Amino acid sequence: MRRFFLISLLLTGWGSSGVWSQTKSSVSLPNIVFILADDLGYGDLGVYGQKIIKTPRIDRLAREGMRFLNFYAGTTVCAPSRSSLMTGQHTGHTYIRGNKEAKPEGQLPLGEWVETFPQLLQKAGYTTGAFGKWGLGMVGTTGDPNKKGFDVFYGYNCQRQSHSYYPDHLWHNSKRIELQGNSSKSRLQYAPDLIQQQTLAFISDNKDRPFFLFVPTILPHAGLEGPEDEYYKMYNGRFDETPFIPKGGSYAPSTTPRATFAAMVTRLDAYVGQILDKLEAEGLADNTIVLFSSDNGAHQEGGADPAFFNSSGGLRGVKRDLYEGGIRTPMIVRWPGKIKKGSRSSHQGAFWDIMPTFLQIAGQPPSQHTDGISFLPTLLGKKDQLRHPYLYWEFHEGGGRQAVRTGNWKGVRLDVSKNADGPIELYNLKTDPTEKKNVADRHPDIVAKMAAYMKDAHRPSSLFPF
Repeated sequence: MRRFFLISLLLTGWGSSGVWSQTKSSVSLPNIVFILADDLGYGDLGVYGQKIIKTPRIDRLAREGMRFLNFYAGTTVCAPSRSSLMTGQHTGHTYIRGNKEAKPEGQLPLGEWVETFPQLLQKAGYTTGAFGKWGLGMVGTTGDPNKKGFDVFYGYNCQRQSHSYYPDHLWHNSKRIELQGNSSKSRLQYAPDLIQQQTLAFISDNKDRPFFLFVPTILPHAGLEGPEDEYYKMYNGRFDETPFIPKGGSYAPSTTPRATFAAMVTRLDAYVGQILDKLEAEGLADNTIVLFSSDNGAHQEGGADPAFFNSSGGLRGVKRDLYEGGIRTPMIVRWPGKIKKGSRSSHQGAFWDIMPTFLQIAGQPPSQHTDGISFLPTLLGKKDQLRHPYLYWEFHEGGGRQAVRTGNWKGVRLDVSKNADGPIELYNLKTDPTEKKNVADRHPDIVAKMAAYMKDAHRPSSLFPF
């Protein structure tokens, strides 16, 4: 165990950024805000090439900080991607590797022994709050957000419930909050607005102590719903529309799915702006690091049209694919006085790097169980950034899939459930960023390396067997 810890210490680059070798008592802990969009594609933001949907506040966030070009989600669907984020482990190791429902509400919970980075931030002196969608364990289970590092939780515990933006209830810690006027026939209280109110209140309530604010918003996940307000009016009537009429399932119908989706993204942008304005109003902006990302690639459920909006930014695939469009995600980080304004980074990182990065920012030692590498040196513009030998993903639906990125090479294996040693597609992302040309037959040595990485990264799971 001691040997593993020392190796982890080296891999995560602890102390490499210099200023963080000070004792915690001599450094004012910065606040940390992490805003996580739901099913927002790599190309859905103006700063990543979006031409139709307006995202001025997020674009401004990028101008004031750093924009990553090669950052990845934990995987290509909600629960396992969030498990990867919370545990600092890729999907070959993390506890939750797929979407598994629990009845009557919730998903398969994180195990009692699973340690999350919010728990470690609590130990470091942070007050923690999560506002939005959880999906990693129902109230009262071992995965309850209050048991996994959050002092306050408000929002949807269950990701299935979050398919509706007008649910009949939300959760405030262990208390079920009934939303009067919301039913299958009535839409009175818009849940994202209620969650945003609680988010902003958390900032004000904790302005005098270091806090970690996690905002896993449900925008712009399907179904496509929202009030006919200023955001909707920006887009209504601009597009040719084909009404979405659900054929079973849990998504709401939409007469104007394109306008509604665009409005949802712009609403998300406005929420981000409100959070930034609240930090400024409370005098916290200069001592707060703000991160913005998405949990996986663009979705096409509920009437969403990623092809129309170029939501994947020209990359191949969408949500549920392990091609780039399913897993590459926006990542924007602002930290006044620390991160160079308007900077861009090609550093290859992923959700499991968030844990070691946040712990280093908090002046804490690394977790012994992370697959991640702190990217704090990159944020601070330093040259001593350590790099992954490879990045790895699993997807436990659609026949089972695996993917590896090492340098500019990307390997994808399909139908793993049928053949664990099946053929691997190989793409050179430098010359073929859209993954159109499978060159596996030309580079058998690299394919063999990909197979070895996949074998090395995958730890069998009784809960999620291929």
